[in-house]
Amino acid sequence: MTPAARASLLLGGTLLALAGTPAWADTLREALNGAYRTNPTLQAARAQQRATDETVPIAKASGRPNANANVQYVEFLKQGSTSIFAPDRAVNGQLNLSVPVYSGGAVKNQIRAAVTRVEAGQADLRGTESAIFTQVVAAYMDVIRGEALVGLNASQVQVLQVNSQATSDRFEIGDLTRTDVAQSQSRLALAQGNLETARSNLISARETYIQLTGMAPDDLQPPPPLPGLPASVSDAVAAALQDNPDIIAARERALAAGYDIDVAGAGRLPQVSVVTGSTYNNYLGSLGGSIVQPGVATPQTSTAAQVGVQLQVPLFQGGRPAAQERQAQARSAAALEQQIAAERDVIAQVRSAWASWQAATQIIASNQTAVDAATLSLEGVRAENTVGNRTILDILNAEQELVNARAQLITARRNAYVAGFSLLAAMGRAEARDLGLGDDGPLYDPQINYDRVKNKWWDWSKEPDPVAQSTRTVDIPAPTADIPVNYDSPAEAGGY
Repeated sequence: MTPAARASLLLGGTLLALAGTPAWADTLREALNGAYRTNPTLQAARAQQRATDETVPIAKASGRPNANANVQYVEFLKQGSTSIFAPDRAVNGQLNLSVPVYSGGAVKNQIRAAVTRVEAGQADLRGTESAIFTQVVAAYMDVIRGEALVGLNASQVQVLQVNSQATSDRFEIGDLTRTDVAQSQSRLALAQGNLETARSNLISARETYIQLTGMAPDDLQPPPPLPGLPASVSDAVAAALQDNPDIIAARERALAAGYDIDVAGAGRLPQVSVVTGSTYNNYLGSLGGSIVQPGVATPQTSTAAQVGVQLQVPLFQGGRPAAQERQAQARSAAALEQQIAAERDVIAQVRSAWASWQAATQIIASNQTAVDAATLSLEGVRAENTVGNRTILDILNAEQELVNARAQLITARRNAYVAGFSLLAAMGRAEARDLGLGDDGPLYDPQINYDRVKNKWWDWSKEPDPVAQSTRTVDIPAPTADIPVNYDSPAEAGGY
């Protein structure tokens, strides 16, 4: 069995002891699904991607026919002294149509750049989804850890209360000294302070959970073992280089920046268009008779039409095209460097997450050994105290060592799971499609909206006004530090 397989098996087995099994509970799958459907950050990212989709039809519009109509009504208040025709008023109308034929490649490359940036945006959306899920997993595990620590500290307070009372009783009969009583009271006060700290941390963890998922954490079940963990760090890096959304997005942006260079360079090339138009004039009966043929009525309307080819050749633009091209080249250079930077960042994330995961699983084993040893030590110290070989302080120290070991084991289990999920996220394998959330309803596919809008022509294809898709949390009651009534604390269950 490989080290990764052993670590995965150890992690999966130890997580089952991270919390008691309640009669009914929320699962990690439900938490992830709640965030996927209602998280406002994720919903905003989807809306932003839909805005990016529209850059493609906007780019295509530059290469499509353009038609416009102008209508003008004029009242002539005073005619020129040399005017042959002197109408009092007129209505003029024009209809123009222009069809681009050649634009130096600007339109073609604008479309290519827009399409490529859509692909980059879709990768960014994957990254946002993965980041949200990583936060949800951490919040979920923080709540479970917080509940375990509250239960552990509450149990310790109860034990120390009994010890303090027993110490006081033995002092009354002269079996112990006032120093022993003070030591017991001091440890009890410290334990009570630790319990309040644990309760505060649990409330904070529950608030974060609500913020991310839009749901109150009731009874959270232990999470399932993580699927698809790599066998080695090299396998993890190879998977990340292929599937990590940050790398994909950076690569697509670098490609789009290359198209921008060609768009800028097209500014110095000729443009060819086919143009046509028609005009209509109506003097509304205000034009007088003909001065050439008296008595003959002058027509009050006129029409005209024309068609032609327009060639526009830039000769000098003050250096603007060259500056724009140099600017695009510099931005392309930056995008290429950012692509390498993204790759470096991802490699570092993967290797760090792998190291954290491996270390955490080893720490679990070490802490479990420490818990077992501390448990045996406490039993021995108590037995030796009954025959006078150990003091009350020895018992208090042994109890504190056991509590510390159990708390460290709880934290190590939390850290191992979060590190494992972070590793999957860095590999590009921690998204809804990887976690099977499609079984709970259709998944959001950004390609559907892109395919719907990319070839739209009509100027009046307006969408309905948007409404918020995420849910508010103002109506969720403020969480408390209470743990489920059917929750078995680690100390009572012997899980640590």
